Amino acid sequence: MNTPLLSIQNLTISARKDGQWLPIVKNSSFTLHKNEILGIVGESGSGKSVTSLAVMGLLPKGILRITEGSITFEGRDVSALSQKELRNLRGGEISMIFQEPMSSLNPSLKCGYQVAEILKEHTKLSDKEIKATVIQLFEKVKLPNPDAIYNRYPHEISGGQKQRVMIAMAIACKPKILIADEPTTALDVTVQKEIVLLLKELQQETGMSIIFISHDLSLVSEIANRVIVMYRGEIVEQGDALGIFKNPQHTYTKALISSRPSLDVRLKRLPTIKDYLENTVNTIEVTPKQRAENHAVLYSQPPLLEVINVEKEYVSNAGLFGKAATFKAVNDVSFKIYEGETLGLVGESGCGKSTLGNAILQLDKATAGKILYRGKDLTKLSGSEIRALRKEIQIIFQDPYSSLNPRLTVGQSIIEPMKVHKLYANDKERREKVIAILNRVGLGEEHYNRYPHEFSGGQRQRIGIARTIALQPKLIVCDESVSALDISVQAQVLNLLNELKENFGFTYIFISHDLAVVKYMSDQVLVMNKGRIEEMNEADALYAHPQKEYTKKLIAAIPT
Repeated sequence: MNTPLLSIQNLTISARKDGQWLPIVKNSSFTLHKNEILGIVGESGSGKSVTSLAVMGLLPKGILRITEGSITFEGRDVSALSQKELRNLRGGEISMIFQEPMSSLNPSLKCGYQVAEILKEHTKLSDKEIKATVIQLFEKVKLPNPDAIYNRYPHEISGGQKQRVMIAMAIACKPKILIADEPTTALDVTVQKEIVLLLKELQQETGMSIIFISHDLSLVSEIANRVIVMYRGEIVEQGDALGIFKNPQHTYTKALISSRPSLDVRLKRLPTIKDYLENTVNTIEVTPKQRAENHAVLYSQPPLLEVINVEKEYVSNAGLFGKAATFKAVNDVSFKIYEGETLGLVGESGCGKSTLGNAILQLDKATAGKILYRGKDLTKLSGSEIRALRKEIQIIFQDPYSSLNPRLTVGQSIIEPMKVHKLYANDKERREKVIAILNRVGLGEEHYNRYPHEFSGGQRQRIGIARTIALQPKLIVCDESVSALDISVQAQVLNLLNELKENFGFTYIFISHDLAVVKYMSDQVLVMNKGRIEEMNEADALYAHPQKEYTKKLIAAIPT
């Protein structure tokens, strides 16, 4: 191959801790060539994003620094460039799309203005030419109605549209390298596919090189020519994308591939990275016969929850003289869920999944229909009756960090709902129960007096689960409760949820946009589209033979 566009040689990046510099990226070497898409795969803390920040010259001073090695872009040592030269490099020659577009875009500035700013900084175009260029960029990234989006604020457009604005911003100055850092993590499977296809199209059209960073190896295999696998700050494997995906050599790479639920084989328990590293992988398949026998028992009992013709309507405020518009987020939805069952609820953002979950939890009242729990209509209960029922119907949130009080220790957070519902005789007994629950979710007594910020994302999700099961509920709504987790941590949490269900007889409503995860977890799957039920069937049957075009489109978008 020709001379690399970007060359990273023996790179070590260190973090300052207690007056010492400790390596977090160790002796890493790789190259990026012209007109190439390079995938970097690994979990949180593997060093993927830190490496990309070093390439951009964005390592925070006094916290992180390059202690060994070099980063060379077109023969220039990036670490030796002045601040002015780095500013010209960023946006002009090397650009970056960040993981979370909502926090990357300025909420107080219109989308068009934010992209125009880049062109003002790096080009000599007039204001009129800049506006025309921004509209062209919005068309290029396939934003609907580019003129309207030019004048909208970030909160007025969808997540997928925000990510497209970020891509437009990143490619505005025709960079030679585009770094995409987890650009699809929080997006629906269909939007994720659209973004991947868009990046591939842009790369072919402009000839730029892309570094695509993700924790999802199957997603990276769909876009990258070559792949680098990082683990604990080191590159453990690199090579041709197809070769690595079909024939991984390193144990960690094998674990990353196997930890993701398969669409073809149903396992009783997902293998985790720990299983692979300790050589304790034991995959047991669930046969269709076993599943059918289990379902025969499940569905022979009366339903635990019955949702009948439920609707949730919102009225938009149209001002003094305008006519108020109504919007049905949930439209005539009916289904039953049985004790010990997991009902999967899937659909794209805005389809009404979470609204339906909130209506069942009585966090947001339905405007029509009935919700029967053990034969009792929840919509007709008084405030005190609903509070008493909170013990039986619980939720595990998507973001455990924002759902835990940062000022309370883990022990206090779990004891709090026990006190509210007057469980157990005294605090001593409650503490013993909390320690037993922490052990159940893979934590220990030593974590009791720690605060949420002292834990990783996966550990915080375990704390969220511990807080939920402390009340011994019957029905648990899991609202995107694993979507922000790394593949292997996700596998651990899914295994934990299934284990708890088996031991305590929990019933789950499992809401997610990740269709592979929903299939693995669910007995039945309910597909929602624009507030209505599009399709509902036994999970394996629905994925094998989807009846509706919408369901077929969702399943076709799953990375394989």
